[in-house]
Amino acid sequence: MSDTTFLIDLISNFGFPVVIVFYLLNRFERRLDTIIDLLQSLTKSLT
Repeated sequence: MSDTTFLIDLISNFGFPVVIVFYLLNRFERRLDTIIDLLQSLTKSLT
């Protein structure tokens, strides 16, 4: 199953706003993980 078909199935089953919210939360979580890693390395280098 291609990604496009999968997305269309999700949108038809759950609705467009719900799919967009989950997509944005996933992206936001990955960026937060990166920021946390960078902050931890910064604090280690400062001590």
